[in-house]
Amino acid sequence: MNIQVNRKLIIDSPPPALRQAPAIDPRALLAAQFIPAGSRVLDLSAASALERVLPYGCSYQSRDSVTCDGGNVCNIAGGDFPTQAAAKSDVIVMLGVLGQIIDVENLFTHLRFSKQDVVLSYSATDLGGDRAGAANHLSFYDLARLFDRYGFRIECTTPVDAGEMLMRLTPTDRLKPVTSCSVAVISCGDDDTFGDRLGTQMINSLLPGEAEVHHLNFRTLNEAREQYDLVVLGTGNSLFQPLLTGEVLDIIGRGKASIGIFGTQYRELIPRAAMTRVIERLDTWYARSEDDVLMYGRGRKNVVHLGDWLIDQFPLTQSSENEPLQIGPETGVELPLDRIVKIIQSHRQVHSARLAPLLCALTSAELASYEEASSPQQADIVSGRFRSMLIDIFGRSYPEKEFFLVDREAVRRYKARVHRNVAQVGEQIDSLLRNAAMASA
Repeated sequence: MNIQVNRKLIIDSPPPALRQAPAIDPRALLAAQFIPAGSRVLDLSAASALERVLPYGCSYQSRDSVTCDGGNVCNIAGGDFPTQAAAKSDVIVMLGVLGQIIDVENLFTHLRFSKQDVVLSYSATDLGGDRAGAANHLSFYDLARLFDRYGFRIECTTPVDAGEMLMRLTPTDRLKPVTSCSVAVISCGDDDTFGDRLGTQMINSLLPGEAEVHHLNFRTLNEAREQYDLVVLGTGNSLFQPLLTGEVLDIIGRGKASIGIFGTQYRELIPRAAMTRVIERLDTWYARSEDDVLMYGRGRKNVVHLGDWLIDQFPLTQSSENEPLQIGPETGVELPLDRIVKIIQSHRQVHSARLAPLLCALTSAELASYEEASSPQQADIVSGRFRSMLIDIFGRSYPEKEFFLVDREAVRRYKARVHRNVAQVGEQIDSLLRNAAMASA
């Protein structure tokens, strides 16, 4: 396009010498907006104006260039249809064609078996369009019933003028039925830490696109709704004594199904009976560490060792910076998450007082060390999260505040195992929500 812009940023009209391009049918221009790049287009319209305005990579066949089943040029208005050409196309275009068809049922029988998207225009009787010379007289309601009867839904529309409408139809057998569902996700953390934000990303990526998600934390439990299709307790973070409340149990009970995705910390302070009540309310508890399973899930069929699923957010890579990186216990995160991952993974030596940053470092660093947090209630009790993670990954723990050599093969095996487990979590979420939808039907 030739556009001149003056110094005041006002768009000028092209000079007369550049205004010689032939006019293009506005209906064809609109139709081209409905067609993906790279499509194989079969145009059954009378004119071929569409070919000039198709997106990049499209191939084009006009109705005059294809033959019908008997080998003759197709008489679309008379009931012919290019079955073979339609089967090899991605989009079938019919601009001004439908109004000239006497037997629309026959045409849509062919279109149904071709199973391709259709872009068509029509002047419906209730839109006030010009019906002179038309072979049929359908209202927009009649069109909708026709499309539905032959397995098409209207994907999108736009008016061509005051009376004619352009529509893109999609075969409904291509579309998976969508049933709305409600999901409550209760975070066990502060929501502003590196690990908590990554955990929220993880659960959001596993929930179906049609799910309405209500994120809660332990400060906003009073905002919980009366009922959910699924309640998810935890986003991979840690459950501990102050969070084991009757209010949490009540919200879990509001779900038609419920799962837990969390680990534990400060285990010496956790009342076993309270933990048991939580686990018994869950369809499945995806425990973060083997320590969690052995402490609270032994013999229970609804307890699965997931691993720390945040490792799925950290690609295996090689570090390059020799300067040691020290990560303190601060909770707030100001940088974008991808930037933080890149910074951590650039250092060969990383010391961390936070669990998720150390897990990130293990996918790239050569040396690592950690520092457990002490309980606010009792200073001689530590969280125990680092020890559990190290045993899961390396089969052993290491002394606190001392650098150890990272076994990359062990990290690789752990990451692969957790990745497979995360896929199973997604499958169970889908299954639970399908069952909830069937129960409501």
